[in-house]
Amino acid sequence: MPLGFSLPVFGKAAATPGGIARYAREAEKAGAASLWVGDRLLSPVAPAVPYPGYETMPEEFHTAQDPFVALTIAAAVTETAVLGSSTINATQYQPANLARTLTSIDVASNGRLLPGLGIGWSPDEYAAVGIPMSERGKRLDDLLDLLETWWTKDVVSHEGVGYAIPETNVALKPVRKPPVHLAGFGEKALRRVAERADGWLPVWSVPEQFPVDMVTSTLAKIREDAEKAGRDPKALGVALRVNAAPGTTPEDIAAAVAKMTELIDPDHTFVDLTYLTGSVDEHLDLTGRLLDLTAKG
Repeated sequence: MPLGFSLPVFGKAAATPGGIARYAREAEKAGAASLWVGDRLLSPVAPAVPYPGYETMPEEFHTAQDPFVALTIAAAVTETAVLGSSTINATQYQPANLARTLTSIDVASNGRLLPGLGIGWSPDEYAAVGIPMSERGKRLDDLLDLLETWWTKDVVSHEGVGYAIPETNVALKPVRKPPVHLAGFGEKALRRVAERADGWLPVWSVPEQFPVDMVTSTLAKIREDAEKAGRDPKALGVALRVNAAPGTTPEDIAAAVAKMTELIDPDHTFVDLTYLTGSVDEHLDLTGRLLDLTAKG
């Protein structure tokens, strides 16, 4: 089964000079089908809302690379791997700048970008960028409108939430329109996936933290709602992230990957290595072991 991995954008490996380029190059050479980034702007000492499952913030987030820089580096040193995000907190960025950045990365990678977008959960991060957290839902809808225009029209104008773009020439277009995947389990978020997205970004944890039917039933509901909205439910993609707790064995991770890919048949599956390794060498070693295990079935 095709398997991808997170780039070293968090933790000690993220601070390694040249680490992202080295990992991306060697992981693709080893057989990684996709390479992924997450997005963390702040790791507050006393967060207004702790990270889910923690009393504060995981130590790994004390060191965080810019996701767009990481994707650009990976685009420059790889040739075939899909370059994805799960998840960029899209509504924390100025929309026109974000549209230009995503387009540039897609062109740099020759059409390999899979932008996975979400709205985040941290009040501290929204305060840091000066954007009202209460507007994040309507800002995401607005961003989706802008991306559609930016990627399909040569002259773009847009009245957005808190900004306006006059008629302007946008000649730089993606190699192919990037398939925007959206994250979320809430009712509004899932409706947005069904009605507007190219795919969904589910998450699975090892060890299991919730029943598997939370994923399977949610995916079925998304596809049902997509069909009601006049869309082809089979055209909705699925990019599954597998999170593994510290100390989880490669064998347990491989077993979880096999189980979930059989149940939901995702288009992309990747293992988030953030909590499993501390160095680029360890990233690469675990990548090789997981590729071997999944190849053996």
